[in-house]
Amino acid sequence: MNEVYLSLGSNLGKRQENLAAASRELQNLLGTPLKQSSVYETAAWGNTDQSDFLNQVLVFQLEKGRENWLLERINELESMLGRVRREKWDARIIDIDILLAGSQVIHDSTLTIPHPCLHLRRFVLVPLNEIAPNLLHPEFDKTISELLEHCPDRLEVKRISVDLRNKRHS
Repeated sequence: MNEVYLSLGSNLGKRQENLAAASRELQNLLGTPLKQSSVYETAAWGNTDQSDFLNQVLVFQLEKGRENWLLERINELESMLGRVRREKWDARIIDIDILLAGSQVIHDSTLTIPHPCLHLRRFVLVPLNEIAPNLLHPEFDKTISELLEHCPDRLEVKRISVDLRNKRHS
């Protein structure tokens, strides 16, 4: 078994509800998360002419060798929740990325793990650092904390006080 780290993001519609729906569906698929970060708000990255994103990282157990299966389920889940793929870095109801799967390194035609831009994005590194600061990136041999410290992205990532499980503000 591996710990698989998933990044969730939303900047269309009811963003908090979108994250909560994705989290519920992932739990139906993978069981209870081992860890989950707070929810963070960040300006859009890449195509900056769009609404701010809410982002969160969840950790689940996954059998080794099931990463491509998981990617297929994630794509189905995104479609079910209303995601329409138009162009890279477009606004989206939900985005789910596989960040890491234990210490595995996968480079095939459909899947790259670790996520190739993980070390370049504060909106991923900040929530990941909250729940796994000492986790080692298997290709760079640096901890998440070290990657965050040297991340070239300077967008503000602010924690918001939202309890998605109960859909209330704290």
